[in-house]
Amino acid sequence: MAGAAAGAAMAVLAKASAARAGAVAAHPTIASSANVARGVQFTLSLSMPNNIEPVIEVRGLSKRVKDATGELIILDQIDLSIEKGSSVAIVGASGSGKSTLLGLLAGLDSASSGSVRLLGRDLGALNEDERAALRSGSVGFVFQSFQLMPHLTALENVMLPLELRGGVPHKEITSRARDLLEQVGLGQRTAHYPKLLSGGEQQRVALARAFVTHPAILFADEPTGSLDAATGYAIIDLMFEMNRRNGATLILVTHDTELAERCDATVTIEAGRIVNGLSV
Repeated sequence: MAGAAAGAAMAVLAKASAARAGAVAAHPTIASSANVARGVQFTLSLSMPNNIEPVIEVRGLSKRVKDATGELIILDQIDLSIEKGSSVAIVGASGSGKSTLLGLLAGLDSASSGSVRLLGRDLGALNEDERAALRSGSVGFVFQSFQLMPHLTALENVMLPLELRGGVPHKEITSRARDLLEQVGLGQRTAHYPKLLSGGEQQRVALARAFVTHPAILFADEPTGSLDAATGYAIIDLMFEMNRRNGATLILVTHDTELAERCDATVTIEAGRIVNGLSV
């Protein structure tokens, strides 16, 4: 594919991501920390054997921005550990900070203070190119608005992450992309452009694209937010099934309580703080 198309795709995906941003033990522990001005701050720790490093480990994570009235606290002293192969839902009202948290966990945004370790790497110690390389090799994304490239076919959209990463023969890229489109039921739609696909079909293409790199972690930000209920349920069933096959860790931002209940654990964010964590 043309280099311009690949560069444009990278820019679109990065912009959309920045705007958002092994199995969990049966009984994750919730340990309270210091009282804060408006209630009790909670720390969520998904307990695991001492010799297993979590795929995501967050300590004292805060995000603050300046606005016309002064400093706005978006996230405040978040502590979180997530083990390989688990599925975790991040829930909360609009504006609570859950999508900001997802963006920080994926290295799409920088924290004001605190640390995030992703797959054993301290994101604060990496520059943007190093963070991008880590994401390219190990992370998949699914967005509410699909973020497909309109001038690329379904097949080309799925191939794109591997083409951007480089180092994979074109024949293998094509074969892997076709196989994934078959898995999501679009084997006969590979040559169709996004405008010729329904919303559900576009999200299926996005799912195939997310898994084409065999990611260790899948970040999904309101993946059914642009779909009707029936289509949304079908997409979620497909996402969980594909995640099970690939053995990836799933981090999901959602307003849907039914969807959250399908995950191994739920983290509730209110006013930038973790206020509750529920085991399954």
